[in-house]
Amino acid sequence: MKNSTEDFLTSTEEKEIIEAIQIAEKNTSGEIKVHLEATIKKFSEDDKFKRAFQRAQEVFQFLHIDNTKHSNGVLIYIAVEEHVLVILGDKGINNLVGDNFWEQTKDLILTHFKKGELKQGLITGILNAGEQLKKHFPYLDNDTNELPDSISIG
Repeated sequence: MKNSTEDFLTSTEEKEIIEAIQIAEKNTSGEIKVHLEATIKKFSEDDKFKRAFQRAQEVFQFLHIDNTKHSNGVLIYIAVEEHVLVILGDKGINNLVGDNFWEQTKDLILTHFKKGELKQGLITGILNAGEQLKKHFPYLDNDTNELPDSISIG
C-alpha cells in the first residue's frame, strides 16, 4: 500500500470506486462507505489490529453508518500507513450473512492489495458486499440513498 491518503488512489481511481459503490447500491437499500485515514493513533505493534478495529467502530458511528433504516450499512476502513483494513457491517446485515463473510471479503480485497491493485481490490470488495446486501435487502421503490456515495478521508 502507498504511504498517504493523497497517494493511495488517483482521482480517476476514486471516481471508479465511487461508481462501484453506486453499482453495488443500485439494487439494495444497503449502504457502503469507504473511509481512508493516513494513520491510526499511536499504538504498540501488538495491538495494531485491535486499535484499527476500535477506530473503525468510531468512524462507523461518526459517519452515521449505524443510522440506516434497516441497519444495513457497511464500512470499509483503511489505515494507509499501517496497512490495516477493517470491514464492519451493521447488525441488520451481520445477522444475515455467514460468520466469515466479512473476513472473506477482506481477503478478496487484500489479495488485490498485495499485487498493488488497490482500486481493483476495493471494487471487488464493494461489489461482493453489494451482492449480499442485494440478496438480503433488495431495493424497494421507496428506498432512498441514506449516505453520500463518496470516499471519506479522515
